[in-house]
Amino acid sequence: MSTSASEQSTNIVDVSTRPVTSGDIASRDNSDRAGQRADEAGAVVRGLTRLWKIRRAVEVPASAEFEPLVRRVFAARRLADSAAAREFLEPMLKQLHDPGLLPEIDKAAGRLLSAAASREPIVIYGDYDVDGVTATTILFHTLTTLEPGTIIDTYVPHRLDEGYGLSSDAIGELAGRGAKVIVSVDCGVTAVEPARVARERGVDLIITDHHTPPSSATDMPKCFALVHPRVPGSKYPFGDLSGAGVAFKLAWRLATTHAGGGKVSEKMRALLLDLLALAALGTIADVVPLVGENRVIARFGLSRIKSSPLVGMRALVEASGLDGASVSSEDVGFKLGPRLNACGRMGHAREAVEMFTVATPQRANEIARNLTRLNRERQDTEKQIFEHAVQLAEQAGMTTPDRRAIVLAHESWHRGVVGIVCSRLVERFSRPTILMGRDGDVYHGSGRSVEGFSLAEAIEECRPMLKSGGGHAMAAGLSLEAARIAEFTEAFIAIANRAIAPDRLVGSLWVDTHAAIEELTEGAVRQLAALAPFGQGNPSVRVRLTRARMVDKPRALGTQGKHLSLQLAGEGGRHVRVVAWNWASLWNRFASDIRAGTMIEAVVSPKVSDWNGQVEPELLDLRIAE
Repeated sequence: MSTSASEQSTNIVDVSTRPVTSGDIASRDNSDRAGQRADEAGAVVRGLTRLWKIRRAVEVPASAEFEPLVRRVFAARRLADSAAAREFLEPMLKQLHDPGLLPEIDKAAGRLLSAAASREPIVIYGDYDVDGVTATTILFHTLTTLEPGTIIDTYVPHRLDEGYGLSSDAIGELAGRGAKVIVSVDCGVTAVEPARVARERGVDLIITDHHTPPSSATDMPKCFALVHPRVPGSKYPFGDLSGAGVAFKLAWRLATTHAGGGKVSEKMRALLLDLLALAALGTIADVVPLVGENRVIARFGLSRIKSSPLVGMRALVEASGLDGASVSSEDVGFKLGPRLNACGRMGHAREAVEMFTVATPQRANEIARNLTRLNRERQDTEKQIFEHAVQLAEQAGMTTPDRRAIVLAHESWHRGVVGIVCSRLVERFSRPTILMGRDGDVYHGSGRSVEGFSLAEAIEECRPMLKSGGGHAMAAGLSLEAARIAEFTEAFIAIANRAIAPDRLVGSLWVDTHAAIEELTEGAVRQLAALAPFGQGNPSVRVRLTRARMVDKPRALGTQGKHLSLQLAGEGGRHVRVVAWNWASLWNRFASDIRAGTMIEAVVSPKVSDWNGQVEPELLDLRIAE
């Protein structure tokens, strides 16, 4: 059995004081993952809506500890023996790496503690998304706990008025207000000009970030310290930390440095454990791979959200209607995260930072209720833009095989929402998508990508056409003058056409293994649930039901009838109810000919219903059985 969180926390309190270029790192990361996928790939099967990529069958270890279906899933995920499976199922805090391995973290921690002790004004410069808000909060509470008299403020740029990242104007303004140390979180690794302004104004700029760094050390911003797991020359063992993850590592190093390299106080130890809840929010919401350190952070952080002493966290949980016993990664993705992001998209993210840092209980509840209202506005706006963008993309021929990317701009689109709509278009049309809204003579936009196509590299290739741009392989932002929209559109689509074969313009599902309906026992499904938290790099379990019979026609679910309930029977006679979320329209488009008695195959995610405790898998795709 696993030890308790408190027993495992000794790693946090006892610690004492990859490749040459980022391009190499990105290429290695992509090739490593592609190599792993190629190694895992078995058969590819065409379903009604997507391609099923069946993980290659490997030898399944014998074990009385896990049911046969569970062992096959573990083997497909390269958890090839009980020991490996147990290590993955029961992550421990001692698996977190020593934060002292991060480049320049000791220099950053020393300067921040010196400034806090001598009452030099410190400003934490964050970002307006969940990752940035939680990272800001982590450093705020760490410094104010270590040095209660710290003179500290926070700054979050306005998404629409200022845009992403460190800005020279903001640095100058903060210096004018008396800031002596500015520490960025979740941004800054490419901020060469803002770093120059900080030097000229006599401000020590500390950058903490996790985004793709410049390709060589000579292109890095010249600042007091730069803490990043993947800068050129870094020896840090895990490169996929979120911004909140990097902030948590700095908080940890601040605590041990303040303690003289030995054990931290009980108060500080308790705070670090509580800060894992914030780090988990940022990690999950930023869609970094939930493996390695990120899995540890997410697993332990999720377990502490409901018990968080932060009044802002309690207010957010209550406003999100999460009155159950625990908070899952799905809750972060669909309830907590969207509310926090809505603040930055539809208003100003400084309210979210206020809620987590200095707000009274009454003010925190007021902000949390406002976040719920803003999230509803965001949902309405998103729906309008999505429907408009679908129409424009189809009219422009961007949904056909000969134009393998979508690039659209419209002056009426809310720039804070276009990124979410990109994700929906990628899901709908299976091609990289960039959407932009207008501000004067400049368009600002966001992009989302598909597996195997790096947005960051494509945007870099188009750099001469842009005012700014950058991000990850799968998500990025950019801005350009209105006069260059047409030129950029054609250039980007040409890059996509070269990189993406027409037969890849279909969504895909990775499937762990086959299963008979009779194998979907409550015990097996609950064992599979222990693989959570699920997310990027550790998707929810997906199994291919073979030779399942439709018992009767699907029944509508929900007040609007958007969902379906399917009754399937296995060859052994066992029946199971399968829930098909948002499948009513898909059924009319793809599966209306499937009748009662038809033998089908289905890809499902095994689940136990929260409502009745019964096994009720969720449908992802299906096809008529051969």
